[in-house]
Amino acid sequence: MSSVFYYEPFYDFDRFLDDALSTRLGSSNDNTIARRDSSESGAVRNLKPRMDLHEDTDKNIVTASFELPGLKKEDVNIDVHNNRLTVSGESSISSDHDEKGWAVRERRYGKFSRTLTLPQGVKDDQIKAHLDNGVLTVTFPKASPEQATKKITVS
Repeated sequence: MSSVFYYEPFYDFDRFLDDALSTRLGSSNDNTIARRDSSESGAVRNLKPRMDLHEDTDKNIVTASFELPGLKKEDVNIDVHNNRLTVSGESSISSDHDEKGWAVRERRYGKFSRTLTLPQGVKDDQIKAHLDNGVLTVTFPKASPEQATKKITVS
């Protein structure tokens, strides 16, 4: 059974372009932050947490690790619907400092979401999740036992 996981090489490309264009056009830092977090229509653009995906064919397990620095398990939602696993939530900006006075503000904050297509036959109780030191690890079977490749010996 082949996997249907997609690598997204241009994952941050729109953010990169926004940063490059705002710097080129001489926008202030406050405007750059506002543009990052909202599109022209004013709708909030979801962030996509970085992810590592590992398939262990011997153990028939897929492990997805998501970078979620500074978040607690209460801040993260994991939903399964129509064979798709979605990790979402919201990180908030620190209220330790007032709005003025920022020289550099590179940390991301706001709503985030990332969706994976699960292999056919994966049941909800087979999906395990654990958050430790800002890394969410989600594991699930690569293939259900009914769909696993079976070797037939010739007699």
